[in-house]
Formats: sequence, C-alpha cells, structure tokens
Amino acid sequence: MNFRKATKEDISIIVEMIADDELGKKRENFQNPLPQEYIKAFEEINADKNQELIIVQDENNEIIGTLQLSFIQYLTYRGGIRAQIEAVRIRKDKRGIGLGKTMFEWAINRAKERNAHLLQLTTDKQRPQAIKFYEDLGFKATHEGMKIHF
Repeated sequence: MNFRKATKEDISIIVEMIADDELGKKRENFQNPLPQEYIKAFEEINADKNQELIIVQDENNEIIGTLQLSFIQYLTYRGGIRAQIEAVRIRKDKRGIGLGKTMFEWAINRAKERNAHLLQLTTDKQRPQAIKFYEDLGFKATHEGMKIHF
C-alpha cells in the first residue's frame, strides 16, 4: 500500500467513500460534478501545514482508502501537539481484509513523526463495530465528548 497526500484530482473519490455508509449518506452530497464546497474545503485543508488529507492506494495505484490527520498545537502538555484522526474510510469492496488496521498503524506512526503526544478520534455511538475496532487498536474512551451542531 502507498500512502500519499491527496490532490485535487482525488477529491471526488474521497467524497464518494465518505458518503458510502449509513451516516455518510445522510450528511454528504456526492454527485457529479462535485459541489464547490468540497473543492473549497480541500483547498483550505491543503494550504494548512497542520492538516494532512491522505489517500491510500493499492498495488495497482487504485485509491482504496482515505483519512485526515489534524495536528493541534496547544499550551497544555507543556506545549504539546495533539493529533486528531477523522474521516477514515475504505472503499466498500476492500473492507474486512485488514486495511483499517494498516491505515491506523500508519496514522499512529505519522503522529509520532510529528511529535504528537497522543492521537485522538471521535466516533458516532451508532457505530458499535467501529468502537470495538478502535478499542482493539488500543484506543480508550477516557473522556466524554460533546458537540453542538449549527
């Protein structure tokens, strides 16, 4: 597998993967042509040195997965860096063969390379299989997350 930063040409495939699950179908707008808000978001992510939108390619250079890492600098933890992983998706026909674990191992190593002191994620409580997967990787539910949607 090959991990690389996403390019503008990858956006449509990424959005398609993000929209291809029960929750994603409700909140995404995958269509052709792709709505401009996705292009604008990609440009902002790509311009930010603390954001890494990653695609995963197989041995045939086909895109089979994606994830986004954000590196958050803050004052606590002695000026530490917190890594946040989001939007981890695997193409539907490639799920269930261990790619998720490989992608998380890559992300953990990348966070360590950037000197992050922890890697965090949020997951929807409606995804019990995902929660079990994250726990098996060593993630612990140490805090109660809260959100307000606008």
